[in-house]
Formats: sequence, structure tokens, C-alpha cells
Amino acid sequence: MTTSEKIKDAIKDIICSMMNRVMYNVLEKDPFIPEKHHSQKPIYAALVPDEIFKGSHFERRFVTPFGNVWEKLAVIAGQVAFDKSIQGHEIHGQIPENRLKRIQEVLAKLEHPEKGAMRIKPNWNEELKYILEGKGELLPATVMCDLYLEKGKNKYAFELKSPLPNSDITKVSKEKILKLYSMIEKPVKNAYFALPYNPYGQRENYNWSFPFRWFDMKQDETVMIGDEFWDFIGGKGTYQLFIDEINKLGNEYKERIYKEYLGIDSRLSNNFQL
Repeated sequence: MTTSEKIKDAIKDIICSMMNRVMYNVLEKDPFIPEKHHSQKPIYAALVPDEIFKGSHFERRFVTPFGNVWEKLAVIAGQVAFDKSIQGHEIHGQIPENRLKRIQEVLAKLEHPEKGAMRIKPNWNEELKYILEGKGELLPATVMCDLYLEKGKNKYAFELKSPLPNSDITKVSKEKILKLYSMIEKPVKNAYFALPYNPYGQRENYNWSFPFRWFDMKQDETVMIGDEFWDFIGGKGTYQLFIDEINKLGNEYKERIYKEYLGIDSRLSNNFQL
């Protein structure tokens, strides 16, 4: 079996496992019950068709588990080019006390500008330079990264988040990445804030406001979005391979969702592919 075939099989296993759980949840474990919806939200029910809320009921039970699916797919992609590819990996090290203080100082300035002053824009290189000048007593530190890759002496860590992350999640990710770079005898060659795809198309068009408080999403070298992330961990063409395989699986599950969950004929709706 070729590497491409192995990846395709892994994608099918991961996506089908997740979708089967979602279908079980919305059809049996936690179905949309119109009477319950009418009782809990009588004003909404009076103004908006049940089908709209039935769709949002499905969406909430689909979006949350998909976050973990991206990490599983990343592990599979990383196995192609790296010796180790691990989901949820702890990295231990020691950080000078004043570097830890400077990390908090940098984050605080980005979050809360001085009264009357304009908000400070993130500047990765200047921030890191300032932090690494910190000295002091060595303190133990542990960082849990979403994805860890290793090939020979080269080690990489990733914070892999949804394409539209909120501010708090992005702040935590930046703090983790800064800690990794601040550790004595730096345990990774590089650490990245990565998004699995770009809803805005090209990197230069990414425009979700919340992460911009913490990173320059268009320029920072520690940010990866979409195909640049997948092609880095799995080789050129990996992102398109994922999209192609997921589209193949999509027809089957769309048919099931139309028929079993929405109770409508799929032929009445336009098909859509990634």
C-alpha cells in the first residue's frame, strides 16, 4: 500500500468514525424535539420555522467534535515525513524567572493598552527578543502542545486551533509558544500557531479580528494557515488530498442527513463541495 493510500484509508476511518457518532447523537441520543423547543423558546418558535433550529441543533453537535478530528488528521499527515507525530504532547523545560515575567508583561500590553493610548500591535520578533533578554532563577515549566513532530534532531510543536479562534484561546496559545522559545536549551526548533484552513482564501486575506490582537496573522513567521500547515507536516499536496477525500465521503453523509435527520429529498437541494 502506498503512502497516499494509507493516508486516504486513515482519513476515511477518522471522518467516518466522527460522522457516525454525530448521526447517533442527533438521531438517538439527543434528537431535536419540536415540543421541547416550543416549550423552552416559545417566542423563537412562534417567529422562526422549526427547521432552522433543527439545523443549528445539528451544527452544534457537529462543530465541537470536528476540532479533535483536525488533530487526528494532522497526526496521520505528520507520520509521512517525520519520525514521530504525536497528538497532545507534554514538553518540559526550565525558564528563567524574568522571562516568565516578561511573557506576562507582553501579553498584558497586548490585551490592555495604557489609558488614552492606541492598542499595541503584535510584533513577534521584537516581543521574543525582549523576552529572551530576561534572566533569573530557573523555574520548571510544562507546555502541552496539540501536535508534536520530530525528525532526527529537529522538533516542532503546534497549537492547532479552529479557523476562527476566539481571543482567549489565541492568548493561551501565544503564551505556550513564547514559553517554548523561552526554555533553556530550547526543546523545539520551531513552534507554530496553526489553523487547519482559511475561510478567507489566501493568507493575505485572512480577516478574523480576534487572533489579530495576539499575532500578525498575515506576516508572523510563527503562524501557519491552511495548505502551508498541511504541506509542511505531510508534504506538498497533502491539503488537497484531504479535501478530495472528504468530498468523496461527503455525498454519503449528506444523503443520510437529508433523509434521516431533515426528512427531505436531497434532490431538492444543491450539492456543495469544499
